[in-house]
Amino acid sequence: MHVIQPSEVSDELRALWQHAYKRLISHRGGPELYNTIRRDGDDDDLLAHVVASGALWTIGDDRALLGFALVRDEVVECVFVDHQRRREHVATELLKSLVAGENPPKDGYALPGDRGMKSLYESFGWKARLLTMRGE
Repeated sequence: MHVIQPSEVSDELRALWQHAYKRLISHRGGPELYNTIRRDGDDDDLLAHVVASGALWTIGDDRALLGFALVRDEVVECVFVDHQRRREHVATELLKSLVAGENPPKDGYALPGDRGMKSLYESFGWKARLLTMRGE
């Protein structure tokens, strides 16, 4: 696992980023989380912006990029794993590496109903501290 540098933005990463975006905005709470993620960038260059800020961490094997995590201000803002590689503990390994790093995250975002992400955080001993409710 390593933080991506601007020179390392590949077509493979761009494709995975676009797939993550499409999945994110289709979920309840996804558009709001996306607005949080793009807080200081615009849609056209958001990937370049988060890479330049040193906030995008990737995990892969010798064959392919498996997933990524966006971590800023000690918060895991998103974790995404290639759909074909889910259930292989890729996200667990990614979070394990982040937690063992110099500036470990202390919080993580999870969408409503995303039991998998909540379970991942709970497996590290993290507890829910805030739930935002909205009337429509």
